[in-house]
Amino acid sequence: MAKPFHDSAIWERIAFVAAVLILLSPFAALHLRPPVAPEPEESARFVGSKACAECHRSAYDKWLGSDHDRAMDVADETTVLGDFDNVVYTDPHTGAATRFYRRDGRYCVETEGPDGKPGRFEISHTFGVYPLQQYLIPFPGGRLQCLNIAWDVERKAWYRLPPYDVEGPSDWLHWTNGGQTWNAMCAECHSTRLRKGYDPESGVYDTTWAEIDVGCEACHGPGSKHVEWAGLPPLARKDTPNYALTVRTANLTAGEQAAICAPCHSRRFQLGDNRHVQEELLNLMIPQLLGEGMYYPDGQIQEEVYVYGSFVQSRMFARGVRCGDCHDVHGLKRHADGNDLCTRCHRAEVYDSPGHHFHKREHEGKPSEGHLCIQCHMPESTYMGIDRRADHSLRIPRPDLSAAQGTPNACSAEGCHGDKPLEWNVKAATKWYGEKRKPHYGTVIAAGRAEMPGAEAELVRLADDALSPAIVRATALELLRAYPSDASRAALARALEDEDALIRYTSIRSLEYFDAGTRLKRIAPKLYDPVAAVRMEAAALLSALPEEDLREADREAFRRGLEAYRRSMRYNADFAPQRYNLGNLAVNRGQDAEAEREYRKAIEIDSQFYPAKVNLAMLLNRRGDNAEAGRLLREVVTDNPDLHEVAYSLGLLLAEMGRYEEAEGHLGRAAAHMTENGRVQYNHAQVLLALNRPLEAGGALERALAADPRRDYFVALANVYLATGRPEKARELAMRTLERSPGDTAALELLRHLNR
Repeated sequence: MAKPFHDSAIWERIAFVAAVLILLSPFAALHLRPPVAPEPEESARFVGSKACAECHRSAYDKWLGSDHDRAMDVADETTVLGDFDNVVYTDPHTGAATRFYRRDGRYCVETEGPDGKPGRFEISHTFGVYPLQQYLIPFPGGRLQCLNIAWDVERKAWYRLPPYDVEGPSDWLHWTNGGQTWNAMCAECHSTRLRKGYDPESGVYDTTWAEIDVGCEACHGPGSKHVEWAGLPPLARKDTPNYALTVRTANLTAGEQAAICAPCHSRRFQLGDNRHVQEELLNLMIPQLLGEGMYYPDGQIQEEVYVYGSFVQSRMFARGVRCGDCHDVHGLKRHADGNDLCTRCHRAEVYDSPGHHFHKREHEGKPSEGHLCIQCHMPESTYMGIDRRADHSLRIPRPDLSAAQGTPNACSAEGCHGDKPLEWNVKAATKWYGEKRKPHYGTVIAAGRAEMPGAEAELVRLADDALSPAIVRATALELLRAYPSDASRAALARALEDEDALIRYTSIRSLEYFDAGTRLKRIAPKLYDPVAAVRMEAAALLSALPEEDLREADREAFRRGLEAYRRSMRYNADFAPQRYNLGNLAVNRGQDAEAEREYRKAIEIDSQFYPAKVNLAMLLNRRGDNAEAGRLLREVVTDNPDLHEVAYSLGLLLAEMGRYEEAEGHLGRAAAHMTENGRVQYNHAQVLLALNRPLEAGGALERALAADPRRDYFVALANVYLATGRPEKARELAMRTLERSPGDTAALELLRHLNR
């Protein structure tokens, strides 16, 4: 019998798995690949908020004491809110005791340390002020670590922050590890002009800031030029644009103002330090799209995604409503309370009436909030255990979408009608507002996530729809990567020329799985895009092709883009996904030793980050180290039993090593879950044949042929039937094939053989 596997074919399949894993990673939002251009020399310096107070006393007084002002501070009598009077808190999830106490005027905590044993630590800074306050503890290497027990300001009590399933001090999410490192996870949004200062070689931070909290210059930019201008006698002041301020904040459009807020109020991938200058948003960061696990299919918030991604979906944003139209930009409070805020724009007699909201101000003799606009249009979700945050997409409640997609809706929310069956809420909404419902992009995104065969045309339509929010269109483009066809290629080509940078950027990423010729033709011109993220992504994607395939005139732009990409990945190299991306880049450039180093560093940072293990296994296999490659893949399938693609890859590797019994277990598991993948069924059959189990192999080949009627599957199944003395089954196979494909040469040849 012929050897059932060929060494040259195995890792073509695991390469496919690695590509899929990039999409499945929980860090998808962070796997974006853009870098930032070399930082220009700043012509203005940061001078601090106190320099603004003399002339702008009203704005300064509003800011003083606000959440921005108290975003971070040195821990002392005036800033610490928690009870450090020798109080012991017992974690209800682990039973571990933590003691908060004071020593020599300093704030201290006794809790589980990095070695899993109780340790004593000194609090250096407070972090946040409402509804909770966290505390920062200095660690070696310039790190500040966020304690996982915080102070509940309203209840005046200690409580444990999620996640609760942290598996000891080795877990990346343990409070002493990278998932809770202030320098990487939190700092850039709680201080002004923060420089992370991470050294990828030593792993040491030298983090600095211009101002410890979110000061005036966080939004207005460095103010030294303005202060100099304002210090001159009025008649000596030149007619200077924007009064010599770095960032223009007056007369902004909704998009321009949101771009000032977005670097902090968004789930994003940061390309580099925030310089607080006025520029295209994608020169600094990449917003998270409406990805699975982050947002529900209809765009409602799911994970902690903050505000920007939901607000830019809203009709308010599309109509020009700005953040500052609802929130005071200095004190951060809303301009009015209750429905009075909304009726500043919307007519109260129409919208603040029972004829619109159908709710009374009292229910069963008690005050009710059902009539409040935000109850229906801005439902809240809880993050960090106690922090209620409103969805800013300002959507109309759609219980009918909940029935179809399992999405939440304001009617069924806790505190509203969550005690009623969903059908009750659907009927009530239908009674009030009628049967007719507008189509919603959530239906299209849900179908695209499920990779339903009929979803492609609707995804193309949504991606092309100029009236849909850009973040929605970009999400449709990302989902089109699962549909490599002429129609999707055409849609991606159109998106490359879109005026919105996020759409251009996403279209490049979605071309990753297309053939080299398409990528080269479509992406090379984007090396000259005016937006940094687009240029960098273009260079990163082209790095998988030989540089000589590029026009000579484009090679310098390619090198510049690639270097910018590399700088951005190194800026974020304290995260496993960015080390992984650096490893992938090294593979593309033929630098296997460098790739191995980066993959191993990613695993060292986060041992649960499985894409790095899979790609390292690929690398090791290429150089013949199958033993360690197998060990890495076993770790992945043990820790992630639902990753059937990795089980498939492990089975292929074991088969290549001649360990067919072990291989069959993993391939069988993969085949049971990947029933529509003919290649998985076929390879499972090959191992079954190697184990002399031809009847089971025949069943696997039948499933392979049903999923994908390929000639080699047909031939293999016919041979099994003939070898096991079942010519009638072979004849039936040939006749069935000819019914589907008249003139099929393999089926005709089989019949001729049987007739002889």
